[in-house]
Amino acid sequence: MKQTVSQPPRDAVDTILEQWRRERPDLDASPMGPIGRLKRCSVLLEQQLEAWFSRFDLTSWEFDMLATLRRAGAPHCLSPTALFSTLMVTSGTMTHRLKRLESRGLVARIANAEDARSTLVQLTPEGLALINRVVGPHVENERQILSVLPADALANLDASLSTLLLALEAGNRDGDQPE
Repeated sequence: MKQTVSQPPRDAVDTILEQWRRERPDLDASPMGPIGRLKRCSVLLEQQLEAWFSRFDLTSWEFDMLATLRRAGAPHCLSPTALFSTLMVTSGTMTHRLKRLESRGLVARIANAEDARSTLVQLTPEGLALINRVVGPHVENERQILSVLPADALANLDASLSTLLLALEAGNRDGDQPE
């Protein structure tokens, strides 16, 4: 009786790598594996998170801004510069996003007591209540998404991604922040 060896499941990046091996056998395209998988995971995760946040009438970027202000601690305010630096967006993007959150009554711009020439962005009571209501279920949603990985694999992935992130951030210190 002939035994069959089951093949591990193939993902879309396996197909891409196979095509490169066929078309350019002289090229070691192996770096495309992890980078392609990171990019595809990022897109798919963003789609899942956007769908999840929509239950709360939020987008991912709105959650990120509210969460950044919440993490800052009471009185839950930061300068616009600190916000756009943390969130890695341009000042123009930040201005547009602040206007949107202000129009929804979730943040307010207040005078900076330490510098009369500038303002701070602060969570309103409505914004604070919303982020407090969303963050716990959001963490549980992320836990569920990651539950397909055994604990040791998840810890190894997290450590490896941290190493990569530190290297990318170090290489980006002299350049512009990504948008």
